[in-house]
Amino acid sequence: MSRASLDKDPREVAAMFDGVAAGYDRANSVMTFGFDRRWRITTAKVLDARRGETVLDLAAGTGVSTKEYARSGAYCVAADFSLEMLRNGLDRGVPMVAADALRLPFADDSFDAATISFGIRNFVDTKAALTEIARVVKPGGRLVICEVSTPTFPPIRFLYRKVLLRAMTWLGRRASSNPDAYGYLAESMLDWPDQRSLGEIIASAGWTKVEWLNLTFGVVAIHRARKPEAGE
Repeated sequence: MSRASLDKDPREVAAMFDGVAAGYDRANSVMTFGFDRRWRITTAKVLDARRGETVLDLAAGTGVSTKEYARSGAYCVAADFSLEMLRNGLDRGVPMVAADALRLPFADDSFDAATISFGIRNFVDTKAALTEIARVVKPGGRLVICEVSTPTFPPIRFLYRKVLLRAMTWLGRRASSNPDAYGYLAESMLDWPDQRSLGEIIASAGWTKVEWLNLTFGVVAIHRARKPEAGE
């Protein structure tokens, strides 16, 4: 497994997620002490999907988040580049598509909104992926990203990096079908940009009105943005 840096090999990352697919959802709940459910509910509220809308849930894994968003009545599509993840979520009853974030198999202006939960840090090129996502979202459409971030309070940040992250990784290894993969996941958390830096990357990809909401002291943050309409 390559290191969690910008030179990620997409095939290796996909293979890693194929390897953890069988126990991924259970391991996530154990690793996050059950907070993943709360974060998912808050993300759904920020997304504010509505009946009649089409929503792309990218890096959706087994479709846990997609099913949550579909409760609104919106038509929600789960997309992921790990076939095993998708296979393990076939019983969720949501449409599923194998897709690479850098080359999405959708027409321009196809979706009212796009969302990514705990997956964008695994893309080989964050800005390029955000630009490609903008292509398939309608003008005026929404982007919502839920991802690990940087605790804003220094003592919490120290505990997170030195204690909590190690404990989460240990728990993930214990609950996972592929324990070695959780070394990569922990490293990718430490290497990920802070809230403002990610906001700047989102803006540089052409999105506007970028803002973020810290959850759990900033351990996780939700970023929201909008695709500009013609003439803006």
